[in-house]
Amino acid sequence: MIRLLTGILLLTSLNLFGQNNQYTVSSYLTEGTKAPNTHYLGEAWLNRLVSADGDLNYNITKATFKANSTLDWHKHSSPQVLIYVDGAGYYQERGKEPIILKAGDVIVCEKDTEHWHSSTKTTDVTYLALYGGDQPTEWIEVLTQQYYDAVAEKLQD
Repeated sequence: MIRLLTGILLLTSLNLFGQNNQYTVSSYLTEGTKAPNTHYLGEAWLNRLVSADGDLNYNITKATFKANSTLDWHKHSSPQVLIYVDGAGYYQERGKEPIILKAGDVIVCEKDTEHWHSSTKTTDVTYLALYGGDQPTEWIEVLTQQYYDAVAEKLQD
């Protein structure tokens, strides 16, 4: 009987010191929610990991784009860091040549720089986007399927 009571007390005390619901924990592993086709072509999923709020003035979003999907031209009022974690995608800043970025690559897009990024024609891409939270993304112009196809042809992923 003493062993049983000791075991119950031990398990109860361990439970008190274990994880509790006082923390806000998000999961990097979930795909997120399908984004509405507002500023991109194709299929995209977004998983908001951290939202700018109060003292924390930046967002971290995990974005997954299926092959043959792209964002429109846009810019941010803060620098944006893209950390590629899976697959490959195209990236271009206004006035520069497009490039292919792959898992493991990190790029910084300076504030107020017009740019777009996407998956490649044949490969899904997942990246983490870190950017300031004081202003929403400013959408500049639609990136057409024809332009995207020309980039894909040029880069031959």
